[in-house]
Amino acid sequence: MSEVFFVGCGPGDPELITVKAKKLIQKADVVVYSGSLIPKPILKLCKKGKLYDAAKLVREEIFDLLYKNAKKNKLVVRLHDGDPSIYGAIKEQIDNLEENGIKSTVIPGITAFLASAAALGTQLTLPGVTQTIIVTRAESRTKVPKREKISELAKHKATLIFYLSVHLLPKLVKEAIAGGYKKTTPVAVVYRASWDDQKIIRGTLNDIAKKVKDEKITRTAIVIISDVIEPESYEYSKLYDKEFSHGYRKAKSNKIKN
Repeated sequence: MSEVFFVGCGPGDPELITVKAKKLIQKADVVVYSGSLIPKPILKLCKKGKLYDAAKLVREEIFDLLYKNAKKNKLVVRLHDGDPSIYGAIKEQIDNLEENGIKSTVIPGITAFLASAAALGTQLTLPGVTQTIIVTRAESRTKVPKREKISELAKHKATLIFYLSVHLLPKLVKEAIAGGYKKTTPVAVVYRASWDDQKIIRGTLNDIAKKVKDEKITRTAIVIISDVIEPESYEYSKLYDKEFSHGYRKAKSNKIKN
């Protein structure tokens, strides 16, 4: 059966690509990639294949490229930035291909919010602060269900992560506060996470919109709202606690010497 590979190439740093993804790109006969979001060093991995910039194509043209080349038993890669499953529009492509007898395989990649957390040097869940991550986007031309309005999601006080929303930051901030976050809640905006021109803006809900506006950032940024960014306090993990037993280690009753 003919096949198309939907491949995530990571957030920007060319070294943050999986071995499997790299091998597929190197062997590909055809690579349809996501415009300026794919680093040039990754595109250069495609030694013998033909490159097509999807930013210049409409849905039907992309499908036609994938379908016709896969039918000829060529190795076809649909290359996505980050991970294909997050705002990647792969479902419609996969369904279309399968209806026409073409198999699809998804190769995961490191997504931008994980690269952003790494850039911040923090973890997105902390015991005693939050154990929940919500990944979403602000409503604009793409509508969201009423239950997923920012003010509704904010009620959880979890780590709230936004894609494709930095240009709507004032609205985002207003709704987050309306949903229950304090104005002093820490916020971080990471522009082009892991790229050479990466930029980090830290602030609170009270001042982040102005800081980001001053930096003239309007796209390609992840917004993170959470106390985990600058926690006042947090609990240590139970996993490595001497009084905590689990399947690989029994609790130690005696004092551990330093």
